[in-house]
Amino acid sequence: MIDLNWSAEVRAAREQGKPIVALESTIVTHGMPWPRNVEVARQVEDDIRKGGAVPATIAVLEGMLHIGLENGQLARLGQAGNVAKLSRADLACCLATGGTGSTTVAATMIAARHAGIEVFATGGIGGVHKGAELTFDISADLQELAQTPVTVVAAGAKAILDIPKTLEVLETLGVPVIAYHQDDFPAFWSASSGHPAPLRMDAPEPIARAHRLRAALGLPGGQLVANPIPEGDEILADELVPVIAAAQRAAERQGIAGKALTPFLLKAIFDATEGRSLTANIALVRNNARLAARIAAALVNFDREGTVPAPHPL
Repeated sequence: MIDLNWSAEVRAAREQGKPIVALESTIVTHGMPWPRNVEVARQVEDDIRKGGAVPATIAVLEGMLHIGLENGQLARLGQAGNVAKLSRADLACCLATGGTGSTTVAATMIAARHAGIEVFATGGIGGVHKGAELTFDISADLQELAQTPVTVVAAGAKAILDIPKTLEVLETLGVPVIAYHQDDFPAFWSASSGHPAPLRMDAPEPIARAHRLRAALGLPGGQLVANPIPEGDEILADELVPVIAAAQRAAERQGIAGKALTPFLLKAIFDATEGRSLTANIALVRNNARLAARIAAALVNFDREGTVPAPHPL
């Protein structure tokens, strides 16, 4: 087993059997500037605490995989430069070389599984980029959802992606896509993408029950819970479509591709919306954290009551 470095809060939660929610760390290192990045990260952690669970922000610091960050560690990470952005392909290499890196959706899921954490809150997942039939640019997040047993709460897929193709790949991989309290699949900054979600659930308990029953059936992989941004915080899709299209044309003109594409597009959309995209992003992440805390609490309650099958051994 890999060595894990637990924060004091997460270690105590494990010993006491409290619900825990994993959080990624790219929002701290690549999502916004200091000091707002750390302020938002702490707000999200507090949202989880208020929901009755314990937050576990995950990152690699000097070759050690941390499950939960102390306040000083979070502040240092928020000010650090040249931090690697880790996914499935490079997580082990960062650990092996003593590097420092923040975790994307895929890497956070891997770390959460090793830590025994079953619920993870993020902003939006990666997916199939527009033009992927030529570039083959498809996020590792989709394969991770197909093989790592973590329930991921997100505001759907990032709106810069090809959402219909993303949903098709998730269906092919057998990933449950569950819209929360609506029939449409959300599109990150917008509550609706205009595309129906395959599944709908309206409470944390059935989501938690489905997580347990997948394990009991011996099915690999996790679940995607698509939680729409609150109505008062969204940017309507009609406004965003031309903004996203313009950002994508600019990326094509400048030859921006691969790992550099998503940050470029998000920055262009931030500029075009005069910062409203970031405000909406913060609102949806906090909303996802609150729902994730309730799902994690439901899982713990099921275990205490013995009302659903025990997990299938890995």
